Amino acid sequence: MAPAQRCPLCRQTFFCGRGHVYSRKHQRQLKAALERLLPQVEAARKAIRAAQVERYVPEHERRCWCLCCGCEVRKHLSHGNLTVLHGGLLEHLASPEHKKATNRFWWENKAEFQLKEKFLISPQDYARFKKSMVKGLDTYEEKEDEVIKEMAAQIREVEHSRQELVQSVLEPQAVPDPEEGSSALGSWKGTNSLVASTSQQPSYLDLPLTPELDWMETGQPLTFIGHQDTPGIGNIHSGATPPWMVQDEEYSSVNQQIGPSYEEFLKEKEKQKLKKLPPDRVGANFDHSSSTSVGWLPSFGRVWNNGRRWQSRHQFKTEAAARNKQSCKEKKTIVS
Repeated sequence: MAPAQRCPLCRQTFFCGRGHVYSRKHQRQLKAALERLLPQVEAARKAIRAAQVERYVPEHERRCWCLCCGCEVRKHLSHGNLTVLHGGLLEHLASPEHKKATNRFWWENKAEFQLKEKFLISPQDYARFKKSMVKGLDTYEEKEDEVIKEMAAQIREVEHSRQELVQSVLEPQAVPDPEEGSSALGSWKGTNSLVASTSQQPSYLDLPLTPELDWMETGQPLTFIGHQDTPGIGNIHSGATPPWMVQDEEYSSVNQQIGPSYEEFLKEKEKQKLKKLPPDRVGANFDHSSSTSVGWLPSFGRVWNNGRRWQSRHQFKTEAAARNKQSCKEKKTIVS
């Protein structure tokens, strides 16, 4: 009987020796495993002539299982912020270790000889891939430079338009005649439309601070209402004391305490502790402030006496009978 052997493809132990690799089940499992790996190898072969370079994302850390070597292989090749698609898989397929493992795998599993070349990359193809990778890096850098130039041009355009707007506002304007009121109004509307259109553009730079303008001196057709300050009363902008810092007249001489006192706080704290206890506990309704006499201790049960419990029980019964007799005599005397 042949020794037991383990087949990783079929995932079972067999005792028929080398005859297992010729069985229908083994050949079916081998074909299915190669078909799962073949699409990834074909996609990597397409990248030999035209390598694709992209910006690095976490998804580029994916790995694929090499059936011939029995290990995981990085699918893409990443360095810094750039990633070459299918670069890791092509590097592995072109390595001599993969070639030795493929030959051994084909010999042990008796796979079709025509399929072996599909899972190998020749040194000439890998050199061609390196050249296309260099070209892909150059094109990627050119695209990045174009994007940066477009952004810089857009920023300069926005800055130029804003500088023109600021200059147009800061330039002194002549006092318009009454007959030219309509034209002044039209120019004022045009300026407002220019400001609105500029505010809708993307803001890459901050607008420089403009000094405060005196609208009475520029001759704009506006009416000055005047300052609305209350006479005799200042505000925090004029250096006056804030209203929340001013003391009231009725409380200026007397220091009134705000909020509960410390004793009331302690009492409330004790009440909150008692609320957490069960309401039906023993002594829940006991008034600790009430005066108690010396004989407040319970007289039943003989808890503090020495002796056995049955003696205390009998003594309690005799005392109860004596109290009942005495109460009956008192009732009779009252009735008579």
